[in-house]
Amino acid sequence: MTTKDLLPRLWLWIKKIFLFLFIAQFIYIILLKWINPPITITQFVSWISGDGLKRDYISNNSISYNAKLAVIASEDQLFTDHNGFDWKSIQKAMKYNERKPGRIRGASTISQQVAKNVFLWQGRSWLRKGLETYFTFMIELIWSKKRILQMYLNVSEMGTGIFGIERAANIYFNKPALALSRQEAAMIAACLPSPKRFKVKPASNYVMARSRRIMQQMNFLQPDPDIQAVINTATRKSKI
Repeated sequence: MTTKDLLPRLWLWIKKIFLFLFIAQFIYIILLKWINPPITITQFVSWISGDGLKRDYISNNSISYNAKLAVIASEDQLFTDHNGFDWKSIQKAMKYNERKPGRIRGASTISQQVAKNVFLWQGRSWLRKGLETYFTFMIELIWSKKRILQMYLNVSEMGTGIFGIERAANIYFNKPALALSRQEAAMIAACLPSPKRFKVKPASNYVMARSRRIMQQMNFLQPDPDIQAVINTATRKSKI
């Protein structure tokens, strides 16, 4: 077989592989609308690196109303209003990063964080950011906001090797996620920007101060009917 004959065949196989991968990931996104990911890249890396893998996936009805409100107040106050991207925050972050290139400020929404945590790896490469944009668009298109928030609270790292609100509530407060108080939920949310650096217990002065600010924002956001529609389930009894 000559090189002239080989190249068309090779290109055909490459196209077939890309088509297969595209169909496979599309089916996987649809399946995750109802089932939980068996493992994520971040969880796998945590396990093989020695940090451990402690997690418990739970249903939406088993997650504290307070936990849902706390992460929206902490991470993405426009969660119910945008289509996956907070363009104003992105523009502000880009301007900040241009002025101070040594200090990177992010502007990821909850949807973008779910896309990264479920389908991709940690890092700041342009390739990963491009894939994150694609997966964010897809989950916003296929999943509901309730499902995105539930997935966020199930797969996010909330301490070294601790993934998900249920295991975090068990370890930090010896209770299920459904029973988290406003202060406890706010303390966990306060550590989310850097869960390996900031600790729920023992909580630093920074974490305590940030948790108080989060609780203030929770009070401000709570009456919003769009937020209520996303976070309201059978967990209303846990609003203490």
